[in-house]
Amino acid sequence: MKVLLLKDAKEDDCGQDPYIRELGLYGLEATLIPVLSFEFLSLPSFSEKLSHPEDYGGLIFTSPRAVEAAELCLEKDNKTEVWERSLKEKWNAKSVYVVGNATASLVSKIGLDTEGENCGNAEKLAEYICSSEKVNGIF
Repeated sequence: MKVLLLKDAKEDDCGQDPYIRELGLYGLEATLIPVLSFEFLSLPSFSEKLSHPEDYGGLIFTSPRAVEAAELCLEKDNKTEVWERSLKEKWNAKSVYVVGNATASLVSKIGLDTEGENCGNAEKLAEYICSSEKVNGIF
């Protein structure tokens, strides 16, 4: 039997999409069709803001895609060296919040220390941020 999967192909450690592999084990022939596309629209603006941590109280990464945007800004504008030399340290002196453990893991790969990863959703993270910032005297 043929199955139509409406998703992008994602290769796992075996070099194959896990859905195709798993369905194949049951005798099903899967075809993948990507139905969503994504384009970053504000990378130049984001890149400029990343270059000026002194203008902001911190960062909030809401998804892995947000981390991807930060990485693209650093790569595209050849800011990797200045990131390692000074910007990363300046951002780490501020609060860096994330929604979820997956996002926290990616943020740590660019060298930032995170808070709030166990909140699980935006509402709980907002409560956490407000209570943390009150303790730190920001509000």
